Amino acid sequence: MAALCVLRAALCRAAPWGRRAASGASVPQRIEEKRRAALLGGGQSRIDAQHRRGKLTARERILLLLDPDSFDEYDMFVEHRCSDFGMDSSKNKYPGDSVVTGRGRINGRLAYVFSQVMDQAAMVGAPVIGLNDSGGARIQEGVESLAGYADIFLRNVLCSGLVPQISLIMGPCAGGAVYSPALTDFTFMVKDTSYLFITGPDVVKSVTNEDVTQEQLGGAKTHTAVSGVAHRAFENDVDALLNLREFFNYLPLSNRDPAPICECHDPSDRLVPELDTIVPIESTRAYDMLDIIHSIVDEREFFEIMPSYARNIVVGFARMNGRTVGIVGNQPKVASGCLDINSSVKGARFVRFCDAFNIPLITFVDVPGFLPGTAQEYGGIIRHGAKLLFAFAEATVPKITVITRKAYGGAYDVMSSKHLRGDANYAWPTAEVAVMGAKGAVQIIFRGKETDAEAEYVDKFANPFPAAMRGFVDDIIQPSTTRRHICHDLDVLASKTQSNPWKKHANIPL
Repeated sequence: MAALCVLRAALCRAAPWGRRAASGASVPQRIEEKRRAALLGGGQSRIDAQHRRGKLTARERILLLLDPDSFDEYDMFVEHRCSDFGMDSSKNKYPGDSVVTGRGRINGRLAYVFSQVMDQAAMVGAPVIGLNDSGGARIQEGVESLAGYADIFLRNVLCSGLVPQISLIMGPCAGGAVYSPALTDFTFMVKDTSYLFITGPDVVKSVTNEDVTQEQLGGAKTHTAVSGVAHRAFENDVDALLNLREFFNYLPLSNRDPAPICECHDPSDRLVPELDTIVPIESTRAYDMLDIIHSIVDEREFFEIMPSYARNIVVGFARMNGRTVGIVGNQPKVASGCLDINSSVKGARFVRFCDAFNIPLITFVDVPGFLPGTAQEYGGIIRHGAKLLFAFAEATVPKITVITRKAYGGAYDVMSSKHLRGDANYAWPTAEVAVMGAKGAVQIIFRGKETDAEAEYVDKFANPFPAAMRGFVDDIIQPSTTRRHICHDLDVLASKTQSNPWKKHANIPL
């Protein structure tokens, strides 16, 4: 709050000229009055009401998100132009109406905060961050408000893949307003105070006769665990904004920048002895892929994306020897790490983001196949699974893959295999690269004559040597050396250049 007072004082300093306006007030006085009105927004009573709900105001959020004294505001004096339904009354007009926009810095790096500034962000190559807390379109403005939404949607689309776009939902976001966050790269929410839905509970009740609360319909838990619309949820405004500052550090400013590199105090050749015993001898026993990821990355710091949704696959950002990397890994603790519809879509979108913004991909593989069943087949697992395959195949950033245990069937191909232009593909001694598991394979091959056949199959196929002999993995490495191998490969691949055949755009199986 002290920072807010400092900003108010700075903005309210009189300008060094004194021409008189027709009203008798000097120009500096009028500017000062306008600035004060803009800083107060709807007035102190509304600021207090926002605080009582446990929420910060738009300007307080910006101050917390951006570096001190770095915010340059745009259009502070803009007012709405609607005259219908009494909207032209002075009591319904505020400078800087509805949206606070401008640019600033996060840990010294340029960012734009929000909406009309998107054109400038695209021109200079800087991320766009939207802090959303709105009741939706202003009904009194009619089609003009809808046109304003469409203008933003268009810019979301044109900026996609050009600069990172992040939406932080910090209050209600309803109706047409939800499509801007849906078009951005990442959507974060605040628990208990933020909501996303096309139609609210009252409309749902009148149309479908369902009784549902705002939280059930579009709260943070719904969208981070059930729908997959949001990527993470945080405890409150302050927690969300501080995490957003941390997250911002992983991202390049635009598609023309390389992945960020930070100073690293974690040795790149550090051995990780615990990995030599982390994979159970029994192939059916689960282990936590997050344990592997945390032990390999710099300082054990991993910013997981969508941790509560499609938990059978893990995606997120980390650093290796200071360099930002995107990590994808099957999670044996959930559904044995099988790929299904939701995990395929989750993984594909993450891979495409990393590829669009020059972030190397590291993939940890322990996948017994695609999840079987009528629900998956009827839901289109073939089409959705192809999205992940498409994303890995299309990606031209450095791609490093480590097979920790199972790599069965088509899922082996999909998970950034050597055949999809993987740059460095490794297998641990515990890896099994095969069409399917030994038990099922033996039943098909020997058809009732399986005596001792399973042991023969395991010896022949359930190990990494057949893949290594054919060059499908580059090396069989000791797990404890994995960090050293990855860091070395990333250094070599830093100068990688690869392109796809020219086309207007590809046609990913949506």
